[in-house]
Parts: sequence; C-alpha cells; structure tokens
Amino acid sequence: MKKILCATDYSSNSITALKYAYGISKNLNAKLFVTHIFDYPTILLTDVEEPFPDIEADAYREHNAKLKKFCSKHLGANLGERNVIMEAVEDKSVVNGIVSKADEIRAFMIVVGMKGSNLLKDLIMGNTTKKLIDKAHCLVLAVPEYASYEQINTIVYATDYEADADIEVIQKIAGIAQAFDATIHVVHISTKKEYAGESQMAWFKAMLKEKVDYEKITFEIIFSEAIYESLRIYLGDIGADLVVMLEREKRGILRKWFHQDLVKKLEGYGRIPLMSFNENNFGMFHFLNLK
Repeated sequence: MKKILCATDYSSNSITALKYAYGISKNLNAKLFVTHIFDYPTILLTDVEEPFPDIEADAYREHNAKLKKFCSKHLGANLGERNVIMEAVEDKSVVNGIVSKADEIRAFMIVVGMKGSNLLKDLIMGNTTKKLIDKAHCLVLAVPEYASYEQINTIVYATDYEADADIEVIQKIAGIAQAFDATIHVVHISTKKEYAGESQMAWFKAMLKEKVDYEKITFEIIFSEAIYESLRIYLGDIGADLVVMLEREKRGILRKWFHQDLVKKLEGYGRIPLMSFNENNFGMFHFLNLK
C-alpha cells in the first residue's frame, strides 16, 4: 500500500497540511502516517547523557496522546479504520526525524505546513527547507495555511528543458494526476537571453509523449523577462491547484535562478501547495510508481 507521511507541530498551518494529506491519501488509497517530532529533556548537572527510562516513557505517552487528540479533533474519530496511523518520534533534529520516519515506512510523499511555528518553524522557508528537500528520498509537499483541499484538477510543472530529469518527474506526478483525473500543464518561461524557446518546447513535447503514457498533458511557453511575475499570473489564470518544481544543482545562471530563487519566492506566494523533487535522490524513488 502507498504511504504518505504528514509532520505536524500543532500550528494552524499544520492543521491545513493534515487535512490536505488526508484528502490526498483517500484519493490515492494510501495509508496516512502522522508524526510529531519531539526531543525529551536530558538530566542536567549529572554525567547521564540519556534521560531516565520513566522520563522517556512518559514523554512518549504524553506526545502520542497529544498527537492522537489533535488528529481526532481535525479528522474525526475511528482514524485507525480509515488508514490513519499516529506516532510521535523523538529526535534532536526535526528534519532528520521526519526523513528517518519517511524512510522507515517507505513513504512516497512528506506533507508539511508552510510557515509553521515551534518545532517546525520556518520548515518551508529558508535553510531548513533546503535541508529537508536535500535529504528526503521522496516528494516534499508544502501546504500553505490558506490552501483548502477539495479536488486537484490542475497541476503545473515548470520546466527548463532538462529532458531526462523533467520527464522522470512528470512520469511520477502522472500517477498522482491519474488518480485525480487532473490535467498536467507543462509551462516554460522564455527570456530574450534564451535561444529557440519554441523549438525547444516542441522537442521536449515530442520526447515526453514517447515516454509518458498520460493523455491529459498540455504544453505552453510564455515569453517574458519577469519570470516570477509571469508564472504567478499564469498560475492564477489557469486556477492551479498544485505546483511541482524540481530542485537541482546547475551552473547556468538562468537555470540556477529559476530553480532556486523562484522556488523560494513561490513558497512565499501563499495559496497554492508546492511539491518539490530532489534530482539527486531519483535513484531512490523506485517505490513511486503510482500508476
């Protein structure tokens, strides 16, 4: 069975992420794991580096009880019968705790709230986001506080024509799109500095058609020097429900700006969930065949 991991810090942002993760899990017939990462206190002024056994046991009981209460409040009762499993995890690092749990259960997606607080503070903004995307061996879905889960009809993938990587990403998200009967809109923002944007799109489209067996894919190229603003307007015009971008390391100035600074700006945009892949971890995505 497919598995999704949702990490929560009990903030209003993570409430939205929890509901979103649950909605997706139902559509994909996936099991939803909900976790909270905590760090129990050590005993000060002693040579003991680990907490006493009763403190550790009490901490797990307390955090698991709080987690179950939180999930029941926002998702309803009888969660076990609805493929929802809750478990608090101890780790001094929130990022390591989330990634380790995702690896343990072989999750194909991690869902977190955007602009969280407390333990997950700034998880999807700044340096911590980069760490999570770098370390996660699966999708990372950041859900804004004001997003509302209904139905995913429109998925946007922003491409810069890295054929092998982009096609592999689209192959993965096609499995998700198929479950929702959603359309994938492949869009590229072309600047004056770029050579032969239209011919590149035609070439990319032909390559994709050969390797991705999903009919509901459209292609569009937008000519603009204002990459972020043009993409933001485009997302609003087509009513995007989900944006997918690939995190990669490239030396080209345009590509580096497009897939790093633009991702950060979109993370702050606020209403559309952002799904990220890490190019370096593609070899570990063998369990992502959702179709």
